[in-house]
Amino acid sequence: MKGIRIRPEQAGVRASLFDLEADVMDVIWAAGQDPVSVGHVHERLAGDRELAYTTVMTTVHRLFDKGLLSRERDGRRYVYTPVLDKDAFLQAMAREVLASLFDDGVAGAEALLVERVAEADEAELDHLERLIAERRRARSR
Repeated sequence: MKGIRIRPEQAGVRASLFDLEADVMDVIWAAGQDPVSVGHVHERLAGDRELAYTTVMTTVHRLFDKGLLSRERDGRRYVYTPVLDKDAFLQAMAREVLASLFDDGVAGAEALLVERVAEADEAELDHLERLIAERRRARSR
C-alpha cells in the first residue's frame, strides 16, 4: 500500500485515509467482493452531500494507485474490488505503524502488547487467547 499516512488524531480507517477516501472504501467494502463502478460509489455518496462525479472518480483512481483497489474492465468502464477487506486493512495499518515506531523491531511491539494486556478485561483476554490459539494451529499445519 503506497502513499498511506497515519493521522493519529483520527480513528479507524480515517487514521490512514482522508475522509472521502474512507467514505469511498466504506461503499466498496459494503459490496464485499462484488465489483463496483465509480457511478455506484458516486450514487451512494452524492445523496449525503454535493459531490462531483469527477471527484469520486479521481478518489477511486488514487485508491487504486495506492494498491487498495483492484480493477477490471467491464465494457467501457472499470469496476473495482477491495484488495483487502476492512479488518485486514486495519490490521495491515496497525502492523505498519508498529513497525515504524519501534527501532528494535518486535521486542518493542511485544512490550506494548504486554502493557495493553495488563489493562485488558476478561473478554479481551479471552479474545487474545483465541487469536493465539488460531495462530498456533495455523503454524502447525
